[in-house]
Amino acid sequence: MNNDQRFFVFLKERIGLDVTSVGVAIIERAVRQRITAVPGRTVEEYWHCLLQSTQEQQALIEAVIVPETWFFRYPESFATLARLAVQRLTAIRHLRALRILSLPCSTGEEPYSIAMALLDAGVQPHQFKVDGLDVSPLSVERAREARYGRNSFRGADLAFRERYFTADGDGYRLGERVREQVRLQVGNLLDPALLANEAPYDFVFCRNLLIYFDQPTQRLVFEVLKRLTHQDGVLFIGPAEGSLLGRLGLRSIGVPQSFAFSRQGVAEPQPLPTLVPAPLPPRVVPPVAPAPARPWPFMASVTPMASPQVAPTKVAPAKDSDAATLLADIATLANAGKSAEARAACERYLSNHPPKAQVFYWLGLLSDMAGNALQAQGFYRKALYLEPQHAEALVHLAALLASQGDAAGARRLQERAARSGRAADSEHPR
Repeated sequence: MNNDQRFFVFLKERIGLDVTSVGVAIIERAVRQRITAVPGRTVEEYWHCLLQSTQEQQALIEAVIVPETWFFRYPESFATLARLAVQRLTAIRHLRALRILSLPCSTGEEPYSIAMALLDAGVQPHQFKVDGLDVSPLSVERAREARYGRNSFRGADLAFRERYFTADGDGYRLGERVREQVRLQVGNLLDPALLANEAPYDFVFCRNLLIYFDQPTQRLVFEVLKRLTHQDGVLFIGPAEGSLLGRLGLRSIGVPQSFAFSRQGVAEPQPLPTLVPAPLPPRVVPPVAPAPARPWPFMASVTPMASPQVAPTKVAPAKDSDAATLLADIATLANAGKSAEARAACERYLSNHPPKAQVFYWLGLLSDMAGNALQAQGFYRKALYLEPQHAEALVHLAALLASQGDAAGARRLQERAARSGRAADSEHPR
């Protein structure tokens, strides 16, 4: 599918996906998988099949979407929800049940985590209901099955698994007490009629979704989220989306690591500010001309970005196994929401091992989650100095620049990530 934008446009129109946010290679790979599902099928034959078959349209969407979620991801969000839910019930004098929405709900870990958090907080089953929506029927079906493998359980505190799950072969089955609190259905956030006849929700979880949209789609989705959230409600988002929501008018409720924003008193969205970037440290290596990339009509020319200086670090000899264990510990602590411990583990790593891009990326993400955008940018840039095509650092730094109004800088980083994805894909055997 050489220089073919039709599939990008299709996914943009159907699910709002900005191709540069995930990389061209991911979409190319998904299309190639669907084409070769029928031996001998050409690109043109597949395109006509896609236009005529709703089943094939959904199959392509499923091939592009790769769910990455687990129970109680960002734990402070659920702890904050539990506290606010108890307060909200008091405020409305227990006259109705609380309404909570999770979208996209993926394979169910998030809406079920919401239900477990509220039950643990003493909220009675008749006092709340959770709706979970996702564009993927396959994900919704898996959520309804409510059977999960070990990858869905991360972090040190897994006591909830003992309370709410039973062992089922090599996995775990969620109990009926939680499942009956959650209603799951297929829904598209770009559908103007989405939940049109439903009352607004007291709490809405929409995490790590806005960063995959371009700015016009972000504003469109933001209007939908405003409509779905009660005037006195709270919207929970992902750690890289806080600056975006602040610019669009929502206000943080002030609870660290909860990523919770108030729907009350929403101001009119402001125009993008003009960002004057701070000067970067001088280059420490001569610039290397990038290898020629396969052209794509929608992509602008890319200006190489200066690399930040990373001071050489003297480290004591250490075993590779020790380094690998500490890297795993950093990821576990960060995923469990233990930011201080994760940051300390990063510092220990840098004190005893050579600098590594992934460690600077974790430090950037931890700073990002703490609301320190300037510090986060510095760490992301250090990661990219050590590993210029570090995909996660590219995506998160691009999101930060976009939230600050530096659309050109964000676009350059997104294009670098897209080229990196194509290069990695070309190395895989066909």
